[in-house]
Amino acid sequence: MTTTPKILLIYTGGTIGMIKDYKTGVLKTFNFDKLLKHIPEINQLDCTINSISFKEPIDSSNMSPSNWILIADIIEENYKNYDGFVVLHGSDTMSYTSSAISFMFENLTKPVIFTGSQLPIGDLRTDAKENLITSIEIASSQENGVPIISEVCLYFEYKLYRANRTTKINAEHFEAFTSPNFPPLAISGVHLKFNKQLIYTPNKRKLLKVRKHLNNNIAILKIFPGITESVIVSILENNNLKGVILETYGSGNAPTKKWFIGLLKKTIDKGVPIINVTQCTSGNVIMGQYETSVELEKIGVINGNDITTESALAKLMYLLGENIQKNKFKSIFETSLRGEVSIIE
Repeated sequence: MTTTPKILLIYTGGTIGMIKDYKTGVLKTFNFDKLLKHIPEINQLDCTINSISFKEPIDSSNMSPSNWILIADIIEENYKNYDGFVVLHGSDTMSYTSSAISFMFENLTKPVIFTGSQLPIGDLRTDAKENLITSIEIASSQENGVPIISEVCLYFEYKLYRANRTTKINAEHFEAFTSPNFPPLAISGVHLKFNKQLIYTPNKRKLLKVRKHLNNNIAILKIFPGITESVIVSILENNNLKGVILETYGSGNAPTKKWFIGLLKKTIDKGVPIINVTQCTSGNVIMGQYETSVELEKIGVINGNDITTESALAKLMYLLGENIQKNKFKSIFETSLRGEVSIIE
């Protein structure tokens, strides 16, 4: 006997949860309990839908680790009672939040789908309805009573991505996100087609663990031509600094000036990990390929491979919160934990 999948919608804020007051022209949050009034097509989905909203919906520009923990709390508290979760979120920081949630949930066996929209749900040309309907359909998709998706994903404009592989690339077009180094897990056209060979397969014998200790005392340091020693010193010599994302050129290249390498080495020697990620939209870091990255490799800079900056930041916060031994941190970070990097043998 099969039962109808139960899906929990979690509204955090963002454009997708807005409707326009046509008398004033002002956008306002609508009551998700009255979702069917705005999107009657949802009645055609073979699932039961309930919703929870943040008491005070927030613009995604104001998202912080404390909000990530709140989302994790809601999913954890309702995990046994639902077959899937759809998180509605503003698009600006959706890649950051969804990446963080992917690391916070270890041994996940159910879908957590993030989505949003570029236009409010009540607009004539809105993308909100399609994004929401298909996200719910994906979250409720099962084979033999088992969810097809069992990881944290991001759905936008007909494509389902692994969340920790995404980055926002456009503020205006409906196709706002891309996954530069990993193909979509599903594509929604006339039919919803899953690329099943790419989908993560969970170990169902392991219990769910939710990791909520995040350390956000980190910095993103983007290298640029002419960057000065004093600027880098002001960042790296902050006493509260616990980790650094170093955005380098091309395949992981950076200046070879002695003062620059010296500052990085001094930081690493203090036990502060530095992660090398590329500024390029796609591609990966290859430490030691060019002379300009040989020194970084020698002093112990961590190879971010093809991880996105958003995912590297989330992963760094997560691992710092786990109080991992200093001598193991590099090897663990360079390991794929949630499918966030491509490990080439």
